[in-house]
Amino acid sequence: MTPMPRADDIDIRPITDGEFADWLRAVNTGFLRAAALSGEEVEGRRGRFVEGRYLGAFDQGRCVATFRSFGQELTAVGGALLPADAISGVTVTATHRRRGLLSRMMAKDLAAARDRGDVVATLIAAEYPIYGRYGFGPATWMAEWTVDVPRAGLDARWAGPADGGRIDLVEGEDVRKLGPELHERLRRGLPGAIDRDETWWKVNTGVLRWDPSWKQPFYAVYRSASGEVEGMAAYEVDDNWGDAKQPLNTATVRWLIGTTPAAERALWEYVCSVDWVVTVKSGRRAPDDLLPHFLPDPRAARITSLADWLWVRILDVQRALEARTYEGQGDLVLEVAGVDGLTGGRYRLQASPEGASCTPTTESAELELGLGELSALWLGDESAVRLAALGRVHEGRVGAARKADALLRTSRRPWCPDMF
Repeated sequence: MTPMPRADDIDIRPITDGEFADWLRAVNTGFLRAAALSGEEVEGRRGRFVEGRYLGAFDQGRCVATFRSFGQELTAVGGALLPADAISGVTVTATHRRRGLLSRMMAKDLAAARDRGDVVATLIAAEYPIYGRYGFGPATWMAEWTVDVPRAGLDARWAGPADGGRIDLVEGEDVRKLGPELHERLRRGLPGAIDRDETWWKVNTGVLRWDPSWKQPFYAVYRSASGEVEGMAAYEVDDNWGDAKQPLNTATVRWLIGTTPAAERALWEYVCSVDWVVTVKSGRRAPDDLLPHFLPDPRAARITSLADWLWVRILDVQRALEARTYEGQGDLVLEVAGVDGLTGGRYRLQASPEGASCTPTTESAELELGLGELSALWLGDESAVRLAALGRVHEGRVGAARKADALLRTSRRPWCPDMF
């Protein structure tokens, strides 16, 4: 019997184009999905293949761990679009776990990201405990609501927005035409948002169909009184009838974006007014979303999921802290413990509404924290005071955590609408 190889004997390297299908099968295996792939899915996903950005771990020619990264733009507080190293497709086959394969792939990828000049790395964590040790922190959260429509108190006679705007159902072709420009306007004002490429719009309108269970949704567009497209939603409705021919249908929102509160209100009121729909599932929203408060009875919307979402790892502390904006003014000396010997250090942050500078310093640290904690604070969602209470940041000077919150926290919570 062949002995199990040592971790160092397992080859980790970028895959070739000819190994792409095997790599995809390994991804499915790692995520406990059926390994079988259709030729259409392989060719559809091949369009995103970038040489050098897909890593595999190989044991006797078989791919037993996977890792993918790609270029992304992440919106910082204030609207700056920063180059990010987006990480996805991370798996280790159950037969090869606990051998440091992920650590080796992560180190290789993050080193390349720093060399490219990426400011941050991002990912959506399938499991919470894994990524903190690599300097990632949960920087945005998401919530899902289920709305009991009959209880919501909405006007049963609602027939359209009261602000002079209008809602139209459109086809996928219209979404691909109107959606990208709308999303560009949205993401520039939404910390935590990421860019959507052409493939995203094709996948979400059925041009590329990788999932055999994919169902064509309805698409609704909101136009303001001036005719400008300010919102868009995709939703599907099941077919569920109870006794005595009572409709019990559920509308599930796949995604809904609006550049104004009026657009969001109109789209939510529309979805909740569709005949036969008695339940609306919101899909992933910001945890401080306005949805419940658009309803006369906010208790009709109950949270059915609340969890961390976008994880961020800062790769360049100076650029990251200088790129975002600050509503207040102040100085803060931070001692950042790195995880790889390259990212940590002591920095003086000088911030004001006019701009910020972040420079290395030898001054005594006012706040000591890990890279993951700084990454969680960076988009303005987490609280340094809360982290201090948990023992995850330490004050070198009394009141430093409160001072950090006054500088870093934002009035609305950041949100990433997308999965990747």
